This record gives sequence, C-alpha cells and structure tokens, in this order.
Amino acid sequence: MTHDAPWDILLIGGASGVGKSRLAARLAGVHSAFVVEFDDVVEAVQAITTAEQHPGLHHFDGAGDAADLSADRVLELQIATARALEPAVLGVVRNRLTVDVPAVVEGDYLTPAAAARAIREGSARGRRVRAVFVHEGDPERIALNYASREPEHGVQRERAEISAAYSHRLSREAALHSLPVVDARPWDTLVSRIREVIVEEGAVPLK
Repeated sequence: MTHDAPWDILLIGGASGVGKSRLAARLAGVHSAFVVEFDDVVEAVQAITTAEQHPGLHHFDGAGDAADLSADRVLELQIATARALEPAVLGVVRNRLTVDVPAVVEGDYLTPAAAARAIREGSARGRRVRAVFVHEGDPERIALNYASREPEHGVQRERAEISAAYSHRLSREAALHSLPVVDARPWDTLVSRIREVIVEEGAVPLK
C-alpha cells in the first residue's frame, strides 16, 4: 500500500445523530481518505427496488406515517432494514478494496455482523479493514445534535429516543463481535480515541 493510513477501509457505525459524518470527514482529512456515506447507497438501492422485489429493503413502506408508529416498532423496522442491507455493505467494501486509496465508510445501517465479516474478508486478502461503533446513549444530547443540524424540524425528542435505543443495541451487538465501541463524548478527543482503539492489538477480529 502506498498510503500511510493505519487502515485500508475504516467502517464507522452508530445511530443517527451521534456525529459519524463529522467524524468521518475529520478522519478522511487526516489520512487523505475517500468518504462513502452508506446512507447514499441505501437510498440508491431502495430507489431501484420495490417492496415486491426486495421486501427487506422496504420495511417502512406501507407502515404508515412513522410519527404514528411506536418507538419500539420503528426500532424493530430499522434493525430489520439494517440486516437486509448487510450484503450491500460487503459490496461497498469489496469494491473499495480494488483501489489503493484509504476509505472511510459511515452510516446508520452498518451492522456489527456485516463489519465483522468485512474485516475477515479483508484479512483474507491481506488488507486492513477496521471497524468502530460510535455510541451516544443520551437522547437529550442526540436531540441537541438534531437541533443543531436540522433547526427547521424543531425539537425531535422522540426520534432522539429511538436513536439512543438503537445506539445501545448496536453497542451490545458490537461487543458480541469483539468490535470496539467508543463514546461520542468528549467530542474534542474522539478522533484520537478512535485511532487508539483501531491500532490496539486484539481490537478487531481477524479470523
């Protein structure tokens, strides 16, 4: 490899509103890396499929207004959609492994299971695929983040509650796959803490 990043592909997972996009941009700037926003991939595959063709990608279709669904139901549908998108995660990783430019892939729908498999596939090809999940369990903090980036939507407290619950779920699943989970706060030290866990021996499963 001709680049000096400590990874060829870095997967950054986490719930909505925890700061993944800003983190990805900062890390990409440090390492001259390419950023893939997995949400763009999600929108693309949903746009070219229907619920009849691929029901796993359209769990929210026909579910009515999301505002009328219970928080538990929204979380259930979000998790089901993330699992259905796991092959797409692996497709992105396999494509990025064909070029010698480090990449940061970030998104709400990156699951620990897909990340662990991507790491194993990268290792089998002699490439450094790493993953980390950013955690924020305080819905009030997430609501403040939403208010900062989307002031036109007002206070999104219920959405923040769902996001915090999803963050806890991802953190538990990441632990089951021996993947590092890093608290989003304090923000000023997040980049350095991410870099530490990525290079820490045994932080990610290689087999």
